[in-house]
Amino acid sequence: MASIDVRDTSGASKGSVDLDDELFGIEPNMAVLHQVVTAQLAARRSGTQNTRTRSEVAGGGAKPWKQKGTGRARQGSIRSPQWRGGGVALGPKPRSYRQRTPKKMIRLALRSALSDRAAENKVLVVDRWGWDTPRTRDAVAALEALGATGRVLVVLGDDDAVAALAFRNLQHVHVLAAAELNAYDVLCSDLVVFTRATLPTAGPVADTATAPAATPVDTPVTVGSSEEAAE
Repeated sequence: MASIDVRDTSGASKGSVDLDDELFGIEPNMAVLHQVVTAQLAARRSGTQNTRTRSEVAGGGAKPWKQKGTGRARQGSIRSPQWRGGGVALGPKPRSYRQRTPKKMIRLALRSALSDRAAENKVLVVDRWGWDTPRTRDAVAALEALGATGRVLVVLGDDDAVAALAFRNLQHVHVLAAAELNAYDVLCSDLVVFTRATLPTAGPVADTATAPAATPVDTPVTVGSSEEAAE
């Protein structure tokens, strides 16, 4: 079981915590990752594109000319697809792009993404944010002290409302609730920052004397938000 240093917002060490091998130490399943991420992105599509068929466009009630004797091709309506202003044949209509993905695959994809980031030393754990007033400059100073560069995913708990307000103005920081942790956001981030409270684990955390109750990954954590979950 690998351990990782726990630091505060000033970068000082606050001990260490063990990363659960079931979540951060498995071999990433690339096929499952691809399928789950594809389903997540598909579920984000609005599916509101719409084209009118010949029955929906205006006009075209009368036959443009008689069937025979004109020397021209027979036509039944000027709103047929071959006419200018006519309906569209086989055009897109509103539909849902959601794909059904088993929950076991969703959880495996999340574990694979976390293990990939842990293998590249791109997981940080903060003791707690501990701010009373939301200030963006405090968030910037904390990230600099932690050495967090690039696109950063900050996983927050229910009690981190002040931290969420402090990070929201930073374009390179994506704030996510612990219950919404998903494989796509983990893979899109260069660095994932947890607190002791939001660090996912399949069992109790190592430092039970100072750490609050752990966040199990299998029950509250879902892939994406309600509109992104690929069910």
